Amino acid sequence: MAQCEGVNDHGAKNHGAVHRDDSFFHYLPYSKEDEKLGMLCTTAGAARVPVGTVYPPKKNEHPPLFKPVAQGRVLPEFQVVYVASGQGVFESGGAAYRVKPGSILLVLPGVKHSYQPLLETGWQEYWVGFKGDYFSGLVDEGRLADQVFFELGPSKSVLSLYSMIFEEVSAQRPLFQMKACAAILSIIAEVLARERRKDQPNFYQQIVEKAKHIMESNIFGRINLTAVSDQLGISTSRLNEIFKAYTSMTPYQYYIQIKIHKAESVLERKDLSVKEAAYKMGFDDPYYFSRLFKNKTGVSPSDWKKFVGG
Repeated sequence: MAQCEGVNDHGAKNHGAVHRDDSFFHYLPYSKEDEKLGMLCTTAGAARVPVGTVYPPKKNEHPPLFKPVAQGRVLPEFQVVYVASGQGVFESGGAAYRVKPGSILLVLPGVKHSYQPLLETGWQEYWVGFKGDYFSGLVDEGRLADQVFFELGPSKSVLSLYSMIFEEVSAQRPLFQMKACAAILSIIAEVLARERRKDQPNFYQQIVEKAKHIMESNIFGRINLTAVSDQLGISTSRLNEIFKAYTSMTPYQYYIQIKIHKAESVLERKDLSVKEAAYKMGFDDPYYFSRLFKNKTGVSPSDWKKFVGG
């Protein structure tokens, strides 16, 4: 992998290196065009830290802002660090965590943090830094920042995503920033999805699957959420809470979504008018059906029929 140089907004030269001990890092240049994406990959790297090594190894090869990782630092960007082996400590915002193989550390912009492996174990780490309005929006929406430490465990898929990022930032082919950021989002999604599954017992999954089955069985009619809740043996408010936690949608939102999706295929039939399709889908008011369909799909039912040849 070739080295690269440039100048970034940390006032340091961007450079990358691959060493015999499996260390690799890049601090990336980016253009105004890249910034328009709303997301940027700023740095990426990996390091094998042997037993007894003072951390971070090759400290002077990193820009000044990034050097004091063991003593404590504040960055103007996010980082996601995956520790594949070894043990250590991570501190963020005054809280301390014991790092084990498979730990994910989320570094937040503007938050003082530190991390390092234990001298007696060392570790293998992979990291990626990123910034931009899109990622800041995830914090504002509450999707990031509620938790900064995750016990992911061994994950070939996450390692594969880091490898993809390393390949892109090393080669820096056209649109490498977009490809690297797509992989960053995949890492975040993988971590959050596993955490959600961990927090939700099998009972929740069973409730959601049963509710989905009831709604899909009534796709051509109407849904009564109180009746669904009674059938499942829980309150309507509890059903809403569980369903939204598991799917990010309320039961009603899910029902409307699958209903409109089914309506798309019904409208493909040449022997049915829009009004007849609305009645078939359980809507008494064809005009309401048309407004709802356009709101969810972006096109009217009549235009949809023309598009699909129905």
